[in-house]
Amino acid sequence: MRANRQRRRSQGFSLIELLIVIAIILVIAAIAVPKLNSARMQAQEMAAIRQINTIHTAQTQYMSQFQKYAESLQQLGPPASGAPGPAAADLIPGDLAAGEKTGYVFSMTATKDGYAITAVPKIFGSTGRRTFYSDQTLVIRENWGPEPATAQSPEIK
Repeated sequence: MRANRQRRRSQGFSLIELLIVIAIILVIAAIAVPKLNSARMQAQEMAAIRQINTIHTAQTQYMSQFQKYAESLQQLGPPASGAPGPAAADLIPGDLAAGEKTGYVFSMTATKDGYAITAVPKIFGSTGRRTFYSDQTLVIRENWGPEPATAQSPEIK
């Protein structure tokens, strides 16, 4: 009888042992998933800031080529066909020129002094927790909330 029990024990795991292992894995996953989502959102926010810097660089190049700032992202983007020019200078990637990249929606408008850029999360709380604003001064401003950042929002330090 004793030999029979030892043989059965050495054949594999019991149902209880498997349930305990699964419970431990679920607890670890419940702790890790929120941290992973937070890290992903932070990475997308940093990418949005880098995209704003890319737009600033493209505006500087556009100004040196055409003696004025571009009035829209499409003017900075690639041409649909033909050579680059004032209507499509090919200075930023096509997806950014379309206004959406890395979970953020970008828009650029002409102002009397230059231009203004806003970046808003596509899905607030999922693709980002902050909105961004910048203009020809190159200062990037942020707002911790769903409403778009403005020229009066706090500067990113």
